Amino acid sequence: MDDPKRNILNAASSMFLDGGASALNVRAIASRAGISTIGIYSHFQGKQGILDALYIEGFQRVAKAMDVIAAGADPSLADSRLAVLKACRNYLDSAEQFEAHYRLIFDNAERGYEPSREAKAVGAQAFKVLNDLVAHLLPAAASKAKRHDAAMQVWSVVHGFVGLKHHAVAQLVDMRHWRARAMQVLEILVDAIAGGKTG
Repeated sequence: MDDPKRNILNAASSMFLDGGASALNVRAIASRAGISTIGIYSHFQGKQGILDALYIEGFQRVAKAMDVIAAGADPSLADSRLAVLKACRNYLDSAEQFEAHYRLIFDNAERGYEPSREAKAVGAQAFKVLNDLVAHLLPAAASKAKRHDAAMQVWSVVHGFVGLKHHAVAQLVDMRHWRARAMQVLEILVDAIAGGKTG
């Protein structure tokens, strides 16, 4: 069954990869999606609505990738380590599979779009998923600031490797085994966090 909203988002996602938010306009998206410009406005109220939908969808994918522990679970330290590493591996896979979404939500160079309050709230929720997951590596008495800092360290490494893969530097250095390299660094970091050797 044909889904006009999905067609619009797929078209916008493809166009975003080609030229960023500045390359998007309602008429071009409508043409690529095979829908009228009126259809764009009826489904998304224009370009801002489309970008918000992609931004929200992108962070929802990030959150889903990292949500590897069932609600209410309290894993042992060893399981926490495996859970964080699995979440990181899922994140790397998701960032590559949904590259346009990832670039939209994380590319600081993209100046043609400002997320709505709702979209930013979804992004904050995605970080909370990682924050809660990484918190299991720390002692129960660890402060909120300590948990936040540990989560930021993990996210920085994952995002750094994805950023290098997406950046022009990937044409200058061998990135064939970038996932394996990222996971090696993440294992060192996760073990350091769990052993209290960071911060």
